[in-house]
Amino acid sequence: MEKLTGSQLTGLMNAESREVNLRPVDVDPLSWLPATGFRLSKAGVRFDAVRVGGDRGRALADVLARMTGGDPGPVVEEANGNRYVYFLVGVGSTAFRAWPEGVVRLTAGPGRIAYVPVPALEGWTWPLAWRYRPAADGRLVHTLLLHTALSA
Repeated sequence: MEKLTGSQLTGLMNAESREVNLRPVDVDPLSWLPATGFRLSKAGVRFDAVRVGGDRGRALADVLARMTGGDPGPVVEEANGNRYVYFLVGVGSTAFRAWPEGVVRLTAGPGRIAYVPVPALEGWTWPLAWRYRPAADGRLVHTLLLHTALSA
């Protein structure tokens, strides 16, 4: 067996390759949705979320819908407990903004993990439901628009 020197190893490591070694891109932008029921999705992977309580959250979702022509982006609502409403927003888009009291950012970071409840598009998903369903192109709620509507 031939022994390679340091410069030979460096040459091998710096060799150019034409091999494509990329992860396949999701063909379906909604592949993150569960097929049935619901799941807890880790924030900071495909989206973050802004959680607003009860009637305030539902009214806010409807205001955003009016502002966007009926398509504010994906908004999940709970039917029990605090009846939270979850606005799915871009990863990291909630940072560096002062959010009103009672509004919770669900995001990930050093020493911080959060999970967002996500229902399936069809079937039995209680206690979760889509107040506004995700768009086929995978668009999320516009964070600045959400922040502005909350602050008004």
